[in-house]
Amino acid sequence: MIAQFILSILLVGIVVYAWSEYARSPAVAVLTLLVASAGLYFVWMPEHSTQLAEAVGIGRGVDLILYIWVCLSLIVLLNLHLKLRTQMELITALTRKIALADARSARAQTERRDPSSAFAATAVDAESRSS
Repeated sequence: MIAQFILSILLVGIVVYAWSEYARSPAVAVLTLLVASAGLYFVWMPEHSTQLAEAVGIGRGVDLILYIWVCLSLIVLLNLHLKLRTQMELITALTRKIALADARSARAQTERRDPSSAFAATAVDAESRSS
C-alpha cells in the first residue's frame, strides 16, 4: 500500500508537469499524460495488468509493463539521439558560415591595405567555395 501511494505521487507529478508543458510540446504532453494515466491505473488495479499480460501471452503483468517501459525508453533514446545529431549538424553548418564570413572580412581588410594581395585572396576564396 505504501508503494502505491509513492508511485501515485510520482505519477501525479508527471501528469502535472506534462500538463504545464502542453503549450510547448502538445504531442509529448499528451503522450506523457496517457502513459502516466495508464501507470496510475495499473498501480491501483494491478490484477488488470496481469489479465492483459496473459491475454498477449506474457505470464505476469509486471513483466508486460517492464517490456513496454523498455520499448518506450528505447524510442525516446533514439528520438533524442536523432535530435542531438540534427543540432550538431546545424552547429557545424553555422560554424562553417561564420568561418567563411570571417575569412572574407579579413580578406577585404587586407585588400584595402594592400591592393596587390587581391590576386592571392581571390585564389583562396575560389578554393574555399569548391570545398
